Amino acid sequence: MLLKTFGWSFAVTALGLVAAVFYGGWQGFGIVAILTILEISLSFDNAVVNAGILKKMNAFWQKIFLTVGVLIAVFGMRLVFPVVIVAITAKKNPLDAVDLAFTDKDLYQQLVTDAHPAIAAFGGMFLLMIFLDFIFEDRDIQWLRWIERPLAKLGKVDMLSVCIALIVLLITSFTFATHAHQHGGTHVDKAQTVLIAGIAGLITYMVVGGLSGYFEDKLEAEEEREHEAEEEATRTGKPRSAVQLAGQAAFFMFLYLEVLDASFSFDGVIGAFAITNDIVLMALGLGIGAMYVRSLTVYLVRQGTLDDYVYLEHGAHYAIGALAVILMVTIRYEINEVITGLVGVVLIAWSFWSSVRRNRALAAAGGDAGSSEKTEISSGV
Repeated sequence: MLLKTFGWSFAVTALGLVAAVFYGGWQGFGIVAILTILEISLSFDNAVVNAGILKKMNAFWQKIFLTVGVLIAVFGMRLVFPVVIVAITAKKNPLDAVDLAFTDKDLYQQLVTDAHPAIAAFGGMFLLMIFLDFIFEDRDIQWLRWIERPLAKLGKVDMLSVCIALIVLLITSFTFATHAHQHGGTHVDKAQTVLIAGIAGLITYMVVGGLSGYFEDKLEAEEEREHEAEEEATRTGKPRSAVQLAGQAAFFMFLYLEVLDASFSFDGVIGAFAITNDIVLMALGLGIGAMYVRSLTVYLVRQGTLDDYVYLEHGAHYAIGALAVILMVTIRYEINEVITGLVGVVLIAWSFWSSVRRNRALAAAGGDAGSSEKTEISSGV
């Protein structure tokens, strides 16, 4: 099972490290290895959240996620995305941007760094909306009940998450973004850039998330009708029609997953420049890490880990909220990638341990985990 799920990741790791040695010697090997670890540590929460969505998709779309999705994640976000950013910010055509990446690596790095406020605002708003919509939803199973219960009540207010996100964006744009960076000895006001990018991130979440949610609801309704049709066919012996909606629903959920992955990859791509400004080594290291994140997502789905450890998804969404805040803060202040990665790892480890404690308590009680009282067992916080 482990080899079947992670086989491609192991193969890509071997090929990537060999390519790194041929391209940059043993120094290149070390850089790629560090970038791989960086990407995995920063994106573990991404895998948990992805698994919660991917488990709703059939085996075909899970394969699409591991094939086409990997191409988008590795080549699109880890290789093409920095080049596109340079092309837009430097007002160059893409071919000139690629040439710049190989011929003037320092200037290329500077251009990507200058674009960081816009990238952070877009990704930060998208991730913040994911966190807010999760925390404001009323759930049968609650992890940190002292905060989740009152927030679930507040969540009954329409559009509350959008209002809060916009308030955060306004505060960020007029505090962190104003005089956020220096260029050529003069301060540069990024408030307008941050506002536009943040609104774009919010719109992207609402459009893609709204479409995926719409088709998911339609799929659930169709599955219910399909179940009724099966029972009717069993009674009457008449043939029933097949459900055709799954493809549409799965496509938009796949699209949502790709935008989600893109938002998670922003901090990894920017953080990678602290280690190297070589686009080839960066693509190799981050690409290998992205493969492991994809494989881990599928592994969590196939093992039913989220069903066994019910607080994991909570911990991952808290990590998303933390990452959203960190991205917004980095518009003005530099935060080490190690801190970013550790925050996510600590929150997920905490939620995992809380899930283990819950399972032990249920086993000791000898009761049914499905009962409303026992599913409310908290982590003791």
